[in-house]
Amino acid sequence: MKKFRKVLDGLTTSSPVNPSGSPSCGSAAGTPSAAPTPRELEIQETLMSEHFHICKTVRHGFPCHPTALAFDPVQKILAIGCRSGGVRLLGRPGVDSHCQHESGAAVLQLQFLINEGALVTACADDTLHLWNLRQRRPAILHSLKFNRERITFCHLPFQSKWLYVGTERGNTHIVNIESFILSGYIIMWNKAIELSTKTHPGPVVHLSDSPKDEGKLLIGFESGTIVMWELRAKRADFRIYYDEAIHSVSWHHDGRQFMCSHSDGSLSMWNLRNTAKPFQVTFPHGKTQRDGRKESCKPILKVEYKTSRNSSEAFVIFSGGLSYDKAGRRPTLTIMHGKNITVLEMDYPIVDFMVLCDTPYLNEVQEPYAVAVLLEKDFVVIDLSQSNFPVFENPYPMDIHESPVTCTAYFADCPPDIIPILYSIGVKHKKTGYSHKEWPVCGGTWTVGSQTYPEIIITGHADGSIKFWDATAITLQMLYKLKTSKVFEKPKSGEVGRSAELVEDDPYAIQMVNWCPQSRIFCVVGISAHIILYRFSKHDANTTITSLEVRLQCEMEDVISPSDTENTPYFSDPCGHSPQPQAPSPRSNTPDSVRDSISCLKVKDRVIRMPPGYQAELVVQLLWVEGEPPQQITSLDVNSAYGLLAFGNCNGLAVVDYLQKTVLLCMSTLDLYGSADPFQRLTRSPRKNRQSTSDICMRGLSNLYSDSKKRIRTSYQSLTELSDNQVSLDLERSKSPTTAPFTPSLHNEPRGTGEPVSNLRSCHYSPVFYLLDNDHVNGHCNSPTSQPCPSGRARVSGGPEGPRLARRGPGRPPFRKAQSAACIEVSLPVSSLTEESRENSFSRSRSSSVSSIDRETKEAITTLHFAESYGHKSDTLPTPCLWVGTSLGLVLIIPMSIPTDEEERQEESITVAPTATVLMLKGSVLRFSFLDCGGTLILNPYELWRDQHAPEDPDRPRKRKLVNFSPSSSQEASGDGHLALVCSERQAKVFLMPSQACLYVHNITESSFVLRADVVSVCNSICLACFCANGHIMTLSLPSLRPLLDVSYLPLTDMRIARTFCFTNRGQALYLCSPTEIQRITYSQEMCDNLQEMLGELFIPIETPEAQNRGFLKGFFGGNAQTFDREELFGEAAAGKASRSLAQHIPGQGGMEGMKAAAGGVVGELARARIALDERGQRLGELEDKTALMMTSAETFSKHAHELMLKCKDKKWYQF
Repeated sequence: MKKFRKVLDGLTTSSPVNPSGSPSCGSAAGTPSAAPTPRELEIQETLMSEHFHICKTVRHGFPCHPTALAFDPVQKILAIGCRSGGVRLLGRPGVDSHCQHESGAAVLQLQFLINEGALVTACADDTLHLWNLRQRRPAILHSLKFNRERITFCHLPFQSKWLYVGTERGNTHIVNIESFILSGYIIMWNKAIELSTKTHPGPVVHLSDSPKDEGKLLIGFESGTIVMWELRAKRADFRIYYDEAIHSVSWHHDGRQFMCSHSDGSLSMWNLRNTAKPFQVTFPHGKTQRDGRKESCKPILKVEYKTSRNSSEAFVIFSGGLSYDKAGRRPTLTIMHGKNITVLEMDYPIVDFMVLCDTPYLNEVQEPYAVAVLLEKDFVVIDLSQSNFPVFENPYPMDIHESPVTCTAYFADCPPDIIPILYSIGVKHKKTGYSHKEWPVCGGTWTVGSQTYPEIIITGHADGSIKFWDATAITLQMLYKLKTSKVFEKPKSGEVGRSAELVEDDPYAIQMVNWCPQSRIFCVVGISAHIILYRFSKHDANTTITSLEVRLQCEMEDVISPSDTENTPYFSDPCGHSPQPQAPSPRSNTPDSVRDSISCLKVKDRVIRMPPGYQAELVVQLLWVEGEPPQQITSLDVNSAYGLLAFGNCNGLAVVDYLQKTVLLCMSTLDLYGSADPFQRLTRSPRKNRQSTSDICMRGLSNLYSDSKKRIRTSYQSLTELSDNQVSLDLERSKSPTTAPFTPSLHNEPRGTGEPVSNLRSCHYSPVFYLLDNDHVNGHCNSPTSQPCPSGRARVSGGPEGPRLARRGPGRPPFRKAQSAACIEVSLPVSSLTEESRENSFSRSRSSSVSSIDRETKEAITTLHFAESYGHKSDTLPTPCLWVGTSLGLVLIIPMSIPTDEEERQEESITVAPTATVLMLKGSVLRFSFLDCGGTLILNPYELWRDQHAPEDPDRPRKRKLVNFSPSSSQEASGDGHLALVCSERQAKVFLMPSQACLYVHNITESSFVLRADVVSVCNSICLACFCANGHIMTLSLPSLRPLLDVSYLPLTDMRIARTFCFTNRGQALYLCSPTEIQRITYSQEMCDNLQEMLGELFIPIETPEAQNRGFLKGFFGGNAQTFDREELFGEAAAGKASRSLAQHIPGQGGMEGMKAAAGGVVGELARARIALDERGQRLGELEDKTALMMTSAETFSKHAHELMLKCKDKKWYQF
C-alpha cells in the first residue's frame, strides 16, 4: 500500500488536477504528504503560538478628513479630531499617538484640561468622552451620552472642573468633569432670551466666560442673539439682537469688549458699556461700491482677537470673508495687525485654526506667537513674531499624500549605512524659507528604545514620484524623493501624448517597486507599461538612458475540448522577441494602424545630467500592437548578481539582461509550457476572421476609448475616499480632476431574474489597479489575480456599448484602461448595495482558478523569483533559475546559464531554456521562497554595491563582487537539495528539490483568498505570514506549515488596505489605513511587550504658570473682587440632580487595568508592571527633589526674615 501511495504521489506531481480541482498530494493542513524523500529531514522549529500577538504600533501621516483642533498651551500638546472618530495627539517628534472612538462618530470639538493630562471630545453621536493622557496609550475614563439634545458647542474654563455644553435646542448644560455627571443647573433658551421674542434663537454656537468676571457666561446663538448670563442670579445681564448670523466670538483680555464674526463677511466690535449697537463694524475684504453699499462677502467662520505687550495694536486673525466676485481664489487666512493686513492663501480649505499664546489665562495679555492652521489635507503653523509671517518646518510626515499613494514597500534590518547616505542626498533638495524658530508643538518626551534597527518604507505615488522614509524606532522621516517622470519627455503644449488615451492625468503612476538594499538596485513599474531601472551613485553624472522596447502581445482561443485536439497549437521561437508573428495588419487602412510598435511614453534620447542619488540606467517599455495598447505589468523581479530583470503580464514573460541591455526571452505563457501544458489551449485565430465587424468596431472606437478614460480616472478617486457610511458625502468632498462618474448603462440596466445579486464581471490583470477601482462598487471584489469570464456579452443589444463588447470578443477587453483599472460591471445600481454586502465583500466564495479553467482565456504571470535552484529532477548541482507563477496556480522553473567571469558576463550571451517542469497549486501563485534542508532561509544572491561614477582608482579597480547563497553552501553534501515554498491564494506547499516531491501542504483558506504572503523572520526564526481578503492575518511555521496565528484583524477590509498591505521582518507590517495615513502593526509578542518603552510620553509634570500680579489699583477698581465658587453653584446640594433621561453616564476603561486586559500575556503584564514601577519611582524621585528644594527655600526665607527683624528691631517708626 505504501508503494502504491508513492506511485499516486508521483502521478499527482505531473498531473494537472483531480476532478474536484485540488491537487492530490495532500489536503490536510500542515500535514506531510507521503511523497518520497531522499533522506529524513530533521528540522527543529522554534516558533510557537506564544511568540505571536497582533497590536497596532503607530500611525503616520496627516489625519484623514480632520474636523477639530485643540492645543494645550502648558503641555504644548496638539490634538486633531477626524470625521471617522479618530483623534491624533502630537507633541515633539516621536510623540505621536492615535486614539479611536469605538462608535466611529465624527469628532465635533476638542477641549484640553490644560496641564492636567486629560482631553474632552464631543462627537456627532451626541456623546462626550473624557480621555486620560497620563498613559502612553490614551484611553477613555468616562462617557456621557445625551439622549434628547444634540451637542453643538463646548467650553471648559481654565482650572475649572465644570464643562459648559451648548445644544441644538439652544439650551446650555453643565457637566462635572470629575464624575462626568450632569448638574441640575440648566440655562434654558426661553429664559435666556426675552419673553417678547417670538422666534427661536437657534443652536448655541459659542460659550465663554467673561475674562473680567467668571460668574458671567457669554452665550452666542446662531441667529445673531448674544446673551450675557449672570450665573449667580440666574438671569440675563444683557441681550444683543443682531441682524446677521454669528459664527464665532472672541474676547479682549480686559473683558470690556469682544468681537463677533458674521455670515455676511463682517466683524462687529461690542463694548459692554453700550450693548445697544456695535461700536465698530468692518468688512475687511468688502469694497464700497458706487452706490455706497458694501459688496457681498463670504462668511467669516472664525475670528481670534489677541493682544500683545510689545504693540498697542491687537492681532485680529480670521478665516474667510473674501468677496464673492473673486471666483477661483484659494482659501485664505487674514492677519490684521494695526493698519497692516496680510492675506495668506492656503492650498486647501481651512477646517479650523488656533492662535498659540504664552499664557493660559484669558484675563492677561495674550502674547500670540504662532497660528496653527488645520487644512483639509495639510497642517501648517505660522510664525507671528516676524513681519513676513513665515511658516515653521513641519517635523511630522504630513505630506505622505502629497500625491495619492499607489503602492508601498517595507524593509526592516536594512544595511546600517543606507539611511545616512539617503538622508545626506535628500537634505540637499529640501525647501527653504522656513522660520528660524523651533517647532512650537514640543510637548511630551520620547527616547529611542533599546529595540531599534534600520527600517525603510518606500511609497509610490500617482504622479510618478517615489519617497524613501526612515521608519526606525516607530518614527517616520522622509529621506529621499525620486521623480520618475524626469526620465521621459514632456508632451508639448497642444500635443496629445501616446498615453493620453490610457491614463490622461497620471501616466507615470507607480504600480510596483523592487529594491535590493545591498546592491542598491531599484526598479520601478509604471502604469503605462514601463519599467525603469535605477542605480545609486554619490556623484552626479552626464549619461544617456538606454531604452528597450518589447513587443509582448499574445492572443489565444478559449479552452479546446478533447474533440478538437487534432488542431496543432502555435509555438513561437523561445529565443524570439515577440510571441506574436509579425504579419502585416489587414487593417492598415484604419486609424489604429498608426498605433503599432510604438510605446506609450517617449524616453529622453539626449545626454542628461543626473544629480547624486538614484540615476536611471535602463527603461523597458511594452509596445502597442495593431492598435491595441500593451497590458499592464503584473509581476517583476530583479537580481543584481545575475544582472537580469524579469517581468510578466497577462500575455507572457520577458527576461532582460540589463548589463548588456538586451532582451533574452519574450514568450507567451502558453509557449513557456511547450508540451508540458496541462491544459490544451490554442492560439487565437488570425485577425482576418473578425474583419466582418471591423466597420462597426471603428464606429464605436471613439466611444470605447472615452469610456475607458472615465474608468481609469475613477480608479484614482478611491485614493481619496473612505469606505464608510458617508459614501456620497466623501465622493462630494474628495472630487479631483481625475474623478468622473460611472457610465449609467453599467448600473441602471435591468437584470435577469436568474442572475444572482452578486453577479460581477471583472476584467483585470494588475493586482494594484484592480483594487483601486473596486472602491467604487462599495467593496465588492473577486480575487485581484483572477481572470475574466469569457461570457462577456453586451448588456444592452445595439447602441454604442454593443459594438464595443462585440469587438473585443469573448472575455477579451480591447483597451488597457479597463483592464488596468479592473473595470467592474455591476447589474444593480450602486445605491442598492447594502452595508452587509460591503462587509462580506471579501468573504465571497470563489471557485479556484484550476477548477474554473473553462471560464478563463488568459493566464497572467503573477509572481517571479530568481534563485539558485534545480531546473530538472536529474540535476545534481543548483544553477541560476527563474521561478514563474501564474494565475492558474501553475509553477514553471526556467534554468539559465550565466557566465561567471566578469569579462565573459559582459560579452557572452546568457542561455535561457524553458523546461517541462510544472508544479500545481490552487489559486494564483503569490510567493516563492527557499530553505536549505536545515530549515534556514536561503537569501537571494546579490552584487555588492559599487559606485560606477566614482573617480577611478588604479590601485583598486572596480569589479563586481557577488555574494552567493547557494543551497549547497550550508550542507554537508551538495546533493541534498533544498526546500521550495510556494504560496498561492488558497494554499501553501513545500517541495523538496530537485525531486519536486511535495513534503507539506496547507490549505490556508476555503471561503476567502490570500492577498499578501511573505516569508519573514521573527524571534530568530522564519515563518510564512499571510493576509487574507476576509481580514484574517495568519502565520505558518516553516517548513511544516503548522498554523501559529489566525486572527481576524480587519473585519471591514477595504481595497486600500488590500492594495498596500505588506509584511517585513521582526514581526512588523503596514498598510494604508486612509488615503493620507500609514498604519504600522506588529504580530510579534516580543514587540508588543516592548511597545510601552518605544512610545512617547504625552504628559509630563509641569508647574502651572502663576497668574500675573495685577497691582493694587487694578485689583481694587477693576479686578475680580469676589471669588466665584462653581461648586457651590453647580453642585448637587445647590442645583440638584439632572434628569436621568437627559443623559446617560457610561464608565470607561481608561485605567491601566483596561489597557493590560486588552494587551494580555503574562510577559506583557510583567513588563508593564516594571514600567509602572519605574515611572512611579521616577515620580517619587521628582517629588523628593521638589520637597528638598522647598525646604531649602523655606530655610533661606527664615534666615533672611530673622536678619531683617534684628536689623529693624531697635528702629523707631519715623526711621523707616
